[in-house]
Amino acid sequence: MTPTSRGKRARPLFDPLIVRRALRDALVKLDPRHMMKNPVMFVVEVGSVITTLILFEGVVHHSDNLLFDLQITLWLWFTVLFANFAEAMAEGRGKAQADTLRKTRTETMARRLLDGREEQVLASRLRRGDLVLCESGDVIPGDGEVVEGIASVDESAITGESAPVIRESGGDRSAVTGGTRVLSDGIRVRITSNPGETFLDRMIALVEGAERQKTPNEIALNILLAGLTLVFMLAVVTLLPFARYSVEATGKGAPPSLTVLIALLVCLIPTTIGGLLSAIGIAGMDRVMQHNVLAMSGKAVEAAGDVNTLLLDKTGTITLGNRQAVEFIPVGGATEEELASTAQFASLADETPEGRSIVVLAKERYALRGRDLKETGADFIPFTAVTRMSGVRLNGRCVMKGAADAVEQFVRDQGGTPPPELRGVVERVSRGGGTPLVVADNIRPLGVIHLKDVVKGGMRERFHQLRAMGIRTVMITGDNPLTAAAIAREAGVDDFLAQATPENKMQLIKQEQAEGKLVAMTGDGTNDAPALAQADVGVAMNTGTMAAKEAGNMVDLDSNPTKLIEVVEIGKQLLMTRGALTTFSISNDVAKYFAIIPAMFSVTYPELNVLNVMKLHSPQSAILASVIFNALIIVALIPLALRGVTYRPMGAGPLLRRNLLIYGLGGVIVPFPAIFVIDRILGWLHLA
Repeated sequence: MTPTSRGKRARPLFDPLIVRRALRDALVKLDPRHMMKNPVMFVVEVGSVITTLILFEGVVHHSDNLLFDLQITLWLWFTVLFANFAEAMAEGRGKAQADTLRKTRTETMARRLLDGREEQVLASRLRRGDLVLCESGDVIPGDGEVVEGIASVDESAITGESAPVIRESGGDRSAVTGGTRVLSDGIRVRITSNPGETFLDRMIALVEGAERQKTPNEIALNILLAGLTLVFMLAVVTLLPFARYSVEATGKGAPPSLTVLIALLVCLIPTTIGGLLSAIGIAGMDRVMQHNVLAMSGKAVEAAGDVNTLLLDKTGTITLGNRQAVEFIPVGGATEEELASTAQFASLADETPEGRSIVVLAKERYALRGRDLKETGADFIPFTAVTRMSGVRLNGRCVMKGAADAVEQFVRDQGGTPPPELRGVVERVSRGGGTPLVVADNIRPLGVIHLKDVVKGGMRERFHQLRAMGIRTVMITGDNPLTAAAIAREAGVDDFLAQATPENKMQLIKQEQAEGKLVAMTGDGTNDAPALAQADVGVAMNTGTMAAKEAGNMVDLDSNPTKLIEVVEIGKQLLMTRGALTTFSISNDVAKYFAIIPAMFSVTYPELNVLNVMKLHSPQSAILASVIFNALIIVALIPLALRGVTYRPMGAGPLLRRNLLIYGLGGVIVPFPAIFVIDRILGWLHLA
């Protein structure tokens, strides 16, 4: 069961509320200013207007073709409306999600801290930089960073996931989202957004399908469709003078009317894909949102379908992220209890998950009671990226714990000598996938704390799926190469980058991109932000920092790094759906040429009757049947456009053959029986 299915159910494809809104929006979209964005359907709308004027003229002059002109006009308008309805349905699903999100945004009171005092203000009055207090039961009034404290937070209003999450200061779990609720304890939050700029506001704006920008591939396809439309317009326009010349030269038949030529043009131009193209793209973004991933643009979703390389941050992404102390390994004659007691003393003021786990392990193993550093008068030495150590100093005694090489150098600087077996223990822990922390009491190394980082369940299977899609996975970690190699083997990734700095990550992404590959990355920390911004697809975890979420072009609301598999599948599905329906549309048009042109022009050119293999009832019924089929096929394909073609991992060659066999051959075959049946129904009803 996916996180999405646990948290919320997907809306039915034809939800009555969405259908009603789509029917209304389909009429609104008849505005020529909107229709001009879709050249194919704009031509159909112009043709509909012209046939409407011809119909009115026929009413005034009592034309003999009044019924025929009326039916052609109605079905041309239906063709435009059906195309608008498909787009409005795709947009409507996004708007319905936006409406749901709006219901979660309530006007709350905030407890703002100002000059050491607390005041009650409306959340809408908060500005970036304000400090607010949030305790059990309070709604967090805006996006921000936890600067003090730790709390359990209910984020179900945003993610749909019922399980609470921990938010705390000083790490990659410090970001909080406005509209979520504190369940226990208390935190102080520094607001990082002004009103109207919150994450929830951006979600509401971005899931509005109407705001979706066209992707480069979609723009290119639009240009192709516009070119085909122009070619057929020129071809149809030249038919009238040729027909008139033929009638005058032979004295037989009659030239086609303007209504007939417009109907022919609509049947020849690629109306099927032209009418569904926008719906396909919007529905792709909607499917991503159904998986609780917020895509900042359609381009990001489409790029996900072409990803070659996936970079994943190890901590919090591949592993659970909270490294836990699991073992004390003494060296140099020290006892395990002595090492545990000293390690606990060095960790009493260490608020990191690793530091707290050391205190807990020492208490569980040896019943060592935690002490208050203030009572002992000891000074805490915080960890820094430069020293890569932390510890305490008391009455000339300095106890340090940290990276092996850093602590060894500290011991040497104090005049001590690390015992020979220390390096072997460090390497053994690293090879096993753990992180070794060396503890030293002044010049005497006491041993190693074994920190274990647990790989999340099911990761190997998920990476196997990515490999089947042709995607290479690379784990990014700050660990040493031995630890990184062990975790990489356990998780099943293809490669790893150890001791990675933000610069290393950027260099790797640029190197992959220079080779013509599209790169995706998931991450949750501020140090991941530059790489997330450089990647073609950057998926930030919602549990991560605000910097990471701002840098990525997608945000995973469930904070499940393997969700990128679904995102990639949706991207590929979008591309496959567009390709499949384009193949169907073009082959469908080719079939219509041979199905209807002989019947349509049999009056002007009686010799063409021999090509009327379907024995269509009359030229008028052939034209009308084709126009009706042209409109109804758009309706028939709306579910496919919204759901997407079923994704199956396969190469480009097999995919092309599958498309040609199913949608190419299907597009050629379907019009013949459909037009034949419609023609017979029209004849039976005496409508043509």
